[in-house]
Amino acid sequence: MKLPHRRRFLHLAAGAAALPVVPRVAKAQAFPTRPITIVVPFAAGGALDVLGRILAERMRTSLGQSIIIENVAGANGSIGVGRVARAAPDGHTIVIGYWGTHVANGALYVLPYDVLRDFAPISLTVNIPMVIVSKNTAPANNLRELIGWLKANPDKASAGTAGVGDISHIGGILFQNVTGTRFHFVPYRGAAPAVQDLVAGHIDIMLANLTASLTHVRDGSIKAFAVAANTRSTATPNLPTTDEAGLPGFYVTRWIGLLARKGTPKNVIAKLNSAVVSALADPTTRIRLTDLGMEIFWVWADYEIFTMSINCPRERTRRSDDRGD
Repeated sequence: MKLPHRRRFLHLAAGAAALPVVPRVAKAQAFPTRPITIVVPFAAGGALDVLGRILAERMRTSLGQSIIIENVAGANGSIGVGRVARAAPDGHTIVIGYWGTHVANGALYVLPYDVLRDFAPISLTVNIPMVIVSKNTAPANNLRELIGWLKANPDKASAGTAGVGDISHIGGILFQNVTGTRFHFVPYRGAAPAVQDLVAGHIDIMLANLTASLTHVRDGSIKAFAVAANTRSTATPNLPTTDEAGLPGFYVTRWIGLLARKGTPKNVIAKLNSAVVSALADPTTRIRLTDLGMEIFWVWADYEIFTMSINCPRERTRRSDDRGD
């Protein structure tokens, strides 16, 4: 008599244990259940902000929910990224990050989160080359003349950056080491305000991302000397590469991707990934991004390669080169 009762108890216990699982699974399958927030960890108007807003337009159609862009600037993006690291792992709060926020910050700062272990990559999106630019009154008409002027005036020029540790900062240090020049850096809360001060003449030079500086490069309100890549950008076909301008091998680009909090269900990540893929495959979106100087990754649908690219950027570059992109 005791055995049947025991079996009945075990069946009831197993059923009770399974009860909390059902709502969680159903909830994950129903994702999204409310508006999604994409945290942009920099000021409005920069490349991450512009890209986030363009992607949001198409992603809201695929996901059937509105998408809110929230700019949380400061500390080279670590404040905004930290906001997502503390968010619920349900996919409703994600972050648009890049090399600086998810590689450099982990090496340069003591952070309240781990840039690798606390995030789940959703998708790579685009790559943006950097350009060497100056204020209009700078006494140089090409890259060689700019380097010559900087050498002749050590520690006198000012270079704007999107923050300490940003790629505009790290790339600027590399530029100094390669060219033998010296100048001081002025950190801003994003690329957009730095470029604005460059246009106004408050700073002298900048290694700026092409998207943030493109309008001013095109209208001539700042001087552009070279794109830091091995091929010219279709957005600025008349702007030479650093190879052509006299600084061979000086390449500085930034990848951008979307990430969620670690622990977000895989099917939620997959649904977000699918929405990004759909957005980037849209012909109108692709034209808009290309016109902004953004190069769409051929691996944007593969978040396993995204993880690899964070750990080993050199391998990511090799794979892209193998594809001829």
